[in-house]
Amino acid sequence: MNILITGGTGLIGSAFIKQFDNHQFTVLSRSSKGSSKPTDFFPTSVTLINSLDHLHNLDAFDAVINLAGEPVINKRWSDKQKQVICQSRWSLTQKLVALFEASENPPSVFLNGSAIGVYGDRGVQELTEDFPAQVCDFSSKLCLGWEEIALKAMPYTRVVLLRTGIVLSASGGALAKMLLPFKCFLGGRIGSGEQYMSWIHCQDHINAMHHALLQEEVSGPVNLVAPQAQKNSEFTHALAQALNRVAVLPVPKKILYLLLGEASSVLLDSQKVVPKKLLDSGFEFKFATLKLALNNIISKPHH
Repeated sequence: MNILITGGTGLIGSAFIKQFDNHQFTVLSRSSKGSSKPTDFFPTSVTLINSLDHLHNLDAFDAVINLAGEPVINKRWSDKQKQVICQSRWSLTQKLVALFEASENPPSVFLNGSAIGVYGDRGVQELTEDFPAQVCDFSSKLCLGWEEIALKAMPYTRVVLLRTGIVLSASGGALAKMLLPFKCFLGGRIGSGEQYMSWIHCQDHINAMHHALLQEEVSGPVNLVAPQAQKNSEFTHALAQALNRVAVLPVPKKILYLLLGEASSVLLDSQKVVPKKLLDSGFEFKFATLKLALNNIISKPHH
């Protein structure tokens, strides 16, 4: 397949491109500045573009994967930063939808990023894709706005909304940030520890994306999470065990709020998400349990 991918230099995008190198990729990348050039990431068969402006339609592509966006948790959520986070996703997606519309022979599938933040803080409630998500905080506003724009491509293509959980990988994302304090015996549960964390191993995430790319019956929102959400206290315990450490230093809610402000909700909200559509469509997880996932990631040599 000839695939246009945005956000291809991120954790998920770059892993996807390396894994499925039987496809041809055109990568939209803004990071042409700076020391680490996108070309360092990819095989020479990957085409790089730094803007969508010279594309008049998407007729040359079989699929579009849209993962680009300002990182959500790297900075405090000031009003300005919230705008940057939203617009970096919304305006690019609007451009892609317009290109679908302008195509005579549009790509047959559009995978668009989203996150389980779309559900808000839901305690112990089990959340399948049928749950009626509505705006209740910044994360849900961000994701619902993004999904709404992407769904405008529906008259032209099959749209899949990738509602991603916490992606576990040694090379980036949330887990990479957590490993150091745990290794130094400074890890512990966050807040009450009772909140559910819905996670997925990076390998399962990219396999699930590829599955959604090829399975024509998969469309609309898809929960990209492992089958068993864990309470934060259980997650903490499993991570400490995998590292042969003890997890004794809890991070109180107030401290987290001081550090991250409103963005602390990403770590404190409870989301018990079920990957119903993936399971119903025959997807098989390689790392269905947290123990398997953590042991796999932690036993690998880090780069």
